[in-house]
Amino acid sequence: VLLVRNRKEFSALGSKCPHYGAPLSKGVLRGERLRCPWHGACFNIRTGDIEEYPALDCIPCFKVTVEDGKVFITAKKKVLPLPAVTEHRQHLGLPRCLLNTNTMLLLGGGVAALVCAETLRQEGFTGRIIMATNEKHVPYDKSKLSKEMNLKPEDIYLRKPEFLKARGIEFWTEKEAVSVDFQKQRVRFMDGSSQKYHQLLIATGSHSGFLKVPGADLQNVCTLQTPEESSKILKLATGKNVVIVGASFIGTRLERVLPAPARDTNGTSLQPGAACLGFGWVQLPFQMLQNKGVKFHMKTELCELKGKDGKVTEAVLSNGENLPADVVVVGIGSSPSSAFLKGTSIARDDKGAILVDLHMQTNIPNVFAAGDVVTFPVALLDGARSSIRHQQVAEAHGHCAALNMLRRGKELHTVPYFWTTLLGKSIRYAGCGKGYTDTVVKGSLEQQKFLIFYIRDDHVTAAASLNCDPMVSLIAEVLYLGKQISKEEAE
Repeated sequence: VLLVRNRKEFSALGSKCPHYGAPLSKGVLRGERLRCPWHGACFNIRTGDIEEYPALDCIPCFKVTVEDGKVFITAKKKVLPLPAVTEHRQHLGLPRCLLNTNTMLLLGGGVAALVCAETLRQEGFTGRIIMATNEKHVPYDKSKLSKEMNLKPEDIYLRKPEFLKARGIEFWTEKEAVSVDFQKQRVRFMDGSSQKYHQLLIATGSHSGFLKVPGADLQNVCTLQTPEESSKILKLATGKNVVIVGASFIGTRLERVLPAPARDTNGTSLQPGAACLGFGWVQLPFQMLQNKGVKFHMKTELCELKGKDGKVTEAVLSNGENLPADVVVVGIGSSPSSAFLKGTSIARDDKGAILVDLHMQTNIPNVFAAGDVVTFPVALLDGARSSIRHQQVAEAHGHCAALNMLRRGKELHTVPYFWTTLLGKSIRYAGCGKGYTDTVVKGSLEQQKFLIFYIRDDHVTAAASLNCDPMVSLIAEVLYLGKQISKEEAE
């Protein structure tokens, strides 16, 4: 049990974050909000309710009494280790215009659709909820695909099928949407079936970029999109020559395949992870990977893949080098999965991302969108639109969309929070550093423990760290509360 004192009031809560089990005693407390030190999930200390994702479950709260200067906590033993799933909030009621006989159709099987479905139920909606996805599985933790690559799909399920069934959430697998008739409010699927809706959420996510070079259709050329592909890469790559196309975090996080005798990484970006974290310090993870035997081929492109007996054997680069390749992993970015909306009146940007407002509403009535498939106004960018493709943001989108499908009038309010690990070192990033003009570095790059502030207009708009997790959670909380940190304060 975690005992918290806020001024003169005590609260007793579950001591571990239900996301990955982080000790909340090392978290950040501001007023009635407690943030996880690892991944930024936030909870209300009075109720245990989630106030910021990525955690899906609340934390339990226990009865506290104070007698003669002593604090007593009362709890049932069997409840102590369990997360607290939020129950229906029927007392809130629903608007008369939204009948509980309505159908909410959610396209997508990721966290945005999942949180939307759960929020609808938690807020008292008793009508029909359908989640339709082209995947084979219920929602799973995609962040583990590049880290724990030998897991079975069911090991990384975020919710079991029984959980969804118990809450009356219909989950349709291998059900790909091919068109939407917004006037008739009907979605058609690849198998020829269709479904009418009263309100629609489009949360179809993004798909990985495809190689457009000769030989791209050879066997052993893989992307990292599903549990099956993750296991396949681990099996193919162990002890083999691996060529990773792209130098983003997706490519550099494949630690399980790095200890092979011969490794090659091919990328066209200037440094690994540069687009996400800026150029101030990414040389360090670059060196960490080189020390593990990874060879980078920068400022060059893949021209061709050669093979034998249908399997890739060699990667040909534009600089004339030929790399031996037993397996090729493609990590060259992603695009919104919105092609099925082509020709419709829904507003999209030039990359295919759906345009939404702060209510996650599209330009079409009763149609919302969330997650990787959208571009949305970001408060930390003064309302400028951006596509931020990460789990925590997608969950916040799904929650906000659900509330507005129920006519709550809720505006999106979240601070993007990114996390990863690299060779056992934790990397954290909170905020939006796009357009930063200056940085403030605290700590030591040489000792591989530091915090970097990103400055725009003399104020901190983002922070990144290596092995300083709680500090980034603190910055995220300050930014969430709308408080400004000047460059002078950062220094």
